[in-house]
Amino acid sequence: MANKTNHSILPVDFYEQPTLELAKSLLGCLLVKKTADGTASGFIVETEAYMGPLDRAAHSFGNRRTKRTEVMYGMSGLIYTYVMHTHTLVNVVSGGVDNPEAVLIRAVEPYSGLELMQERRGIADIRKWTDGPGKLTKALGITMEDYGQSFTAPPLYLAAGKQPEHISSGPRIGIDNTGEAKDYPWRFWVTGSPYISRTKKKG
Repeated sequence: MANKTNHSILPVDFYEQPTLELAKSLLGCLLVKKTADGTASGFIVETEAYMGPLDRAAHSFGNRRTKRTEVMYGMSGLIYTYVMHTHTLVNVVSGGVDNPEAVLIRAVEPYSGLELMQERRGIADIRKWTDGPGKLTKALGITMEDYGQSFTAPPLYLAAGKQPEHISSGPRIGIDNTGEAKDYPWRFWVTGSPYISRTKKKG
């Protein structure tokens, strides 16, 4: 991703594209979080799409509407955070009102606030700061307090970033108990990025 970085915040209509297209369009976008400690950001290099009530891997499978998933039934572009194994994960709500789909942000390439990110992660190797969905939220300072807010305004927002040259796709990760859904090629990543999840499976 060598082209010039665009720091313009993405508008609401960016998020209104179909979820699988959005999952690809998010690659290269700049994920920015402002906190009292400072601002940190990174280019999105890996995403996963979750396609709502018919997707066994989605939290909204079967139209499950709970306190946790309520935001998924809102407008596209809202922030869906949840905790898994003590780690906060961040998703972009998609699909439109009452169509609970989402895109998980799996990995980012560190861009700004590097000292702050290293301090939060406590390791020297920059490639390991953000190469997983729980790692990137810790590095950027994303928490459950961001739940339900919009990606169109600070403190947590998405900017246009820069266009990746090549994109790859394959099965999603860590959903082995979801039947045929585990094989859907709904994970997308920037080809050749050293920052994507280390737990890659086939594809």
